[in-house]
Amino acid sequence: MRTKEKVERRKRRHRRVRKKVAGSAERPRMSVFRSLRYIYVQLIDDEAARTLCAASTLEPTIREQLRKEGKSTKGSEAAKLLGKIIAERAKAKGIEKVVFDRGGYKYHGRIKALADAARQAGLNF
Repeated sequence: MRTKEKVERRKRRHRRVRKKVAGSAERPRMSVFRSLRYIYVQLIDDEAARTLCAASTLEPTIREQLRKEGKSTKGSEAAKLLGKIIAERAKAKGIEKVVFDRGGYKYHGRIKALADAARQAGLNF
């Protein structure tokens, strides 16, 4: 299967999920994007069209922390750290509940690790 076809299929799945999933100020949408190298996560208020907080493995502080532990920015360990960090940032803004938007990806591997770590850190979804 060609890469372009895979990307199109993921985008189609994401559009299908987005018809049902929407975030609000009280319960923002936790949107995940996964590239081959990094993972990005945002908390989005769709009603106001605003990003409330965001985190990614591209950030220097997170990359430094992963490097100290001898981990890559690609794997499940990075996703676990990112889930913990986004939960801390959300709690600092007074956000307890979110709606999880997996972005058309399977709920498996890095996506599952990020979600589980965010739940353990106190986010409810």
